[in-house]
Amino acid sequence: MIEKDKLKDYARKLMFEMNEEEYETLQKEFEVILKQIALIDNIKGIKDVKPMTFPYIAYKATFREDEVKQEIDAEEVLSNTIHQYQDQVRVPKVVE
Repeated sequence: MIEKDKLKDYARKLMFEMNEEEYETLQKEFEVILKQIALIDNIKGIKDVKPMTFPYIAYKATFREDEVKQEIDAEEVLSNTIHQYQDQVRVPKVVE
């Protein structure tokens, strides 16, 4: 079971604002997920299956060319923000 304090800490780090009812709902949802994971762990031979990163083999990836539609100079970008530092937009720290 995931403790509510841990969920609150994760929410704070991700800058989510949640009320007590939402934490209780999230806690119940995690319980269901953990039970499902436990069931999957009990499947015979599951430990021998190679993990997948994609549901099918992708032989060729094609990417579109980047096209500049409308350039905005740095001065114009910085005029739209309150928090600036050395000609850059300053954002809140999200990683500890």
